[in-house]
Amino acid sequence: MNADKSWYLSRTVWAGLVALFLSLAGVFGMATDLVDQGALTDVLLQLATAIAGIVTIIGRIGATSRIS
Repeated sequence: MNADKSWYLSRTVWAGLVALFLSLAGVFGMATDLVDQGALTDVLLQLATAIAGIVTIIGRIGATSRIS
């Protein structure tokens, strides 16, 4: 594991956030037994990757310097 990546591309971070969200939802009385934690983690990771791609493209379009 030598490669670096952003926190939002980490499956472990997203799984932790899903676990935290579902535990808090259970505390507040929401039914969480119907949620597949693995599938929710995968969907959130895919969304984070897509959003990062969109932000990158928008950032490049708005850039004022050339890439060399």
